[in-house]
Amino acid sequence: MGLTRQYLRYEPAALFGLVASARAGVAFVALRGERGRYVAVPACAHVFVWDSRKGEKVLILKGLKQQVSSLCPSPDGLHLAVGYEDGAICVFNLLSGELTITFNGHRAAVTALQYDHLGGRLVSGSKDTEVIVWDVINESGLYRLRGHKDVITQVLFLKEKNLLVTCAKDTLVKWWDLDTQHCFKTLVGHRAEVWGMALLSKETRLITGSTDSELRVWDLTYIQEVKDPDEPESKKSKGSPSPGAEENTEEDETLEVDEHPEERIVKCSKVGSIMREGRDRVVTLGTDRMGKFLACHGTDAVLEVFSVLSEEEIQNKLEKKMKKARKKANRQRYRQNSEEEPKRSVELSLQEEIQRVTNVKASSKIKSFDLILSPKGELKMVLLLQNNVIELYNLDLSAQMPQAVRVSRITIGGHRSDVRTLAFSSDNIAILSAAAESVKIWNRSTLQCIRTMECEYALCSLFIPGDRQVIIGTKTGKLQLYELASGSLIETLDAHDGAVWSIALSPDQHGFVTGGADKCVKFWEFELVKDESSVQKRLSMKHVRILQMDEDVLCVRYSPNQKLLAVSLLDCTVKVFYVDTLKFFLSLYGHKLPVLCMDICYDGTLIATGSADRNVKIWGLDFGDCHRSLFAHDDSVMYLQFVPKSHLFFTAGKDRKIKQWDADKFEHIQTLEGHHQEVWCLALSPNGDYVVSASHDKSLRLWERTREPLILEEEREMQQEAEYEESVAKEEQPVVAGERQGETGLAGKKTIETIKAAERIMEAIELYREETAKQKEHNAICKAAGKEVPFPVNPILRAYGNITPSAYVLEVFKKVKSSELEESLLVLPFSYVPDLLRLLNEYIQQGSDVELLCRALLFLLKIHFGQITSNQMLVTVIENLKKTTISRVSEARDVLGFNMAGLQFLKREIEAKDEVTFFADATERFEEKKRKRKKKEKMVLAML
Repeated sequence: MGLTRQYLRYEPAALFGLVASARAGVAFVALRGERGRYVAVPACAHVFVWDSRKGEKVLILKGLKQQVSSLCPSPDGLHLAVGYEDGAICVFNLLSGELTITFNGHRAAVTALQYDHLGGRLVSGSKDTEVIVWDVINESGLYRLRGHKDVITQVLFLKEKNLLVTCAKDTLVKWWDLDTQHCFKTLVGHRAEVWGMALLSKETRLITGSTDSELRVWDLTYIQEVKDPDEPESKKSKGSPSPGAEENTEEDETLEVDEHPEERIVKCSKVGSIMREGRDRVVTLGTDRMGKFLACHGTDAVLEVFSVLSEEEIQNKLEKKMKKARKKANRQRYRQNSEEEPKRSVELSLQEEIQRVTNVKASSKIKSFDLILSPKGELKMVLLLQNNVIELYNLDLSAQMPQAVRVSRITIGGHRSDVRTLAFSSDNIAILSAAAESVKIWNRSTLQCIRTMECEYALCSLFIPGDRQVIIGTKTGKLQLYELASGSLIETLDAHDGAVWSIALSPDQHGFVTGGADKCVKFWEFELVKDESSVQKRLSMKHVRILQMDEDVLCVRYSPNQKLLAVSLLDCTVKVFYVDTLKFFLSLYGHKLPVLCMDICYDGTLIATGSADRNVKIWGLDFGDCHRSLFAHDDSVMYLQFVPKSHLFFTAGKDRKIKQWDADKFEHIQTLEGHHQEVWCLALSPNGDYVVSASHDKSLRLWERTREPLILEEEREMQQEAEYEESVAKEEQPVVAGERQGETGLAGKKTIETIKAAERIMEAIELYREETAKQKEHNAICKAAGKEVPFPVNPILRAYGNITPSAYVLEVFKKVKSSELEESLLVLPFSYVPDLLRLLNEYIQQGSDVELLCRALLFLLKIHFGQITSNQMLVTVIENLKKTTISRVSEARDVLGFNMAGLQFLKREIEAKDEVTFFADATERFEEKKRKRKKKEKMVLAML
């Protein structure tokens, strides 16, 4: 075997520069016993929990690869459900930060999550138009609900009833009865997508937001029993259309569709609309946990807050209105000298019941919000903004004219816009990142931002030798020189008439070269000049030469010996010039689109160019010959840089990937995946140990070179395995025999994990078969020999502590995740089912894990009913199962009933004890007040 070249693997080291992704929602979470202080936000594939007072990150809930698309905290505040782009749902423990449950059921991004009021069930809606209800306690899926034709936008549980409300971009709001798992009502009163909804007034009102400035309000009346078809409909909804509300004319004709009229559970009637000030679509619509406040926002920077009156407040308001009406009527009667008392009906308009409180103007476009009512009576609001900022506002409700006050703003952790340029300092310690509004200097080891300086729209940058100053090239054609010690702008020069696209330091470190959109390449030198404000000299830049080109200059690079200068032009070519005479040397042409990036290796023999045509070409600098053209990315190649002291180089593309290549062997070495949007730029440290990259997802990522060798053959195999796992997930889901594809279905989906679980069960059953056969043979040999012969124990069983083969099958069965059990059994071939049924019978007789085994047994009977009933061999097994299952389940129910009765008894004891204590305390206070009153009376009598 020939000598192979050894490569070292680059691993992700850190994610920084990101406050929050605007992809999913923001939520207040209860942490360390406090509500309203800690905020959970999505951060690419992770979830960050920020302390809003200190502006510090207190917890990171780490995801895998996919981007977070939805968040929902549990009612008890101990868990956080997180939905991802690939349809997975993870439930994290907020106390430990660990992942506790994983659900796989959706085939596309999770768009909506909601817990029920007890936190025992979780409902999820997705881009795949399906809704799934999950059992959080049992860690399994209950059922899948189909009916919507477009992306689900919101899902809501009803507390009192076992009902679910869902809305989607197909303009429909659907009501689901979870007892029978079917849709019993569809609201069709919307003309466009329904983007959000909320339940108000103890779930007697539904409010929906669509693409216009109208919030539609529906009254809900719950019908307890099925009505007689001959009985006249006398029961009206709680609120009839009020005078202040807008009338619904043509919408009333197509208000609701009853798919099962005989099972009507709830009646919906539109009572009017609340008009928003925003003219665009509703982005988020929500209430606080108590349902007292409603808020919504569109695609702008204004959050509109409304207060919802309670029943007592409505009653008080009605009484006041009645008094006014009576006074007015009396005055009118007095003027007309009439003795008849006019009849007046007083009703509150919708605008009086749902009142506008205030508008909150944020500093940028709002992407999401959350509300919480503090015990002090303040309304706390957290806003997630588009520009990588979290803002918190307090609303003092006791004020006559409540105004929202901004109490904190988390910004220090990142840029407001995309980072377009990165640079490493010469000592590998400091990282420079520059965007449209600021330049930040980061400490590589701590990842803390140590300096922030305001700038114009930055496109390129470099550290000046000595690392005390930096130069920024801007979109307006200026060069800005900053001093890092003071963080001040020292000098600004108008360098180009157009954007400064590229900047490169000369190898002798005496100057640099810039290329701009004004078709010029300019050479600059560093010089020391006297500063007017101080005695000391300061660094400055001096323009020395200019090279006029025919096209816009996109990129410039020096050769390491400073003899050649490569210039990339808008005409898709790269021109190479001699630096001393500026004479033309070579023209590198072959790209179909402009070359956006390039670099020259450390020995000056190779130049690599990356283009918008998605290709990377490697050229020799001796004759300008193209050594190889590589199809590098699925979109434009945005940045390219050689690893110092080697012929390896990195490329960054708009396809969200960073790739490492070997320029000698023309091989792809490694792909660094992690960014979720286009990668704009990257930078390598001078020692080659670190790579930092910046993306459109607002994140900066640090990659570190490890000591682990990378073998290309193994990489290819791993890549093929990953592709196979992806293809498995995309395959058609297995169908249960005899099951109709209707409104409901199984909650889970086939994944590589469920296939592996099924394979483990199959292997365990095969081992059981082999060991049983061996045991029979061994018994026969012992019988023939007339003495006991030692039986060789299987090494797998020995590893488990010399357990029996049937016990080993049970161990494997118990290790299957609860959420993957049904799908694993669904892909299990029927040839293994008879053995599994016999084993289940044995396990249930022993009384171990009755609940899990019965669940598996019933599912197997459901999916293989025809084959099991037609198999004569299994008749006795099924009969035995029937007896053992009924007896064991009855025993389990008795135990549960006994435990429940015991717990209820303890609860009553504690309550009775608390009541006695409470009344004893009240009696003591009463007696003390009586004594004080008598003492006071004696003193008054004595004075008299």
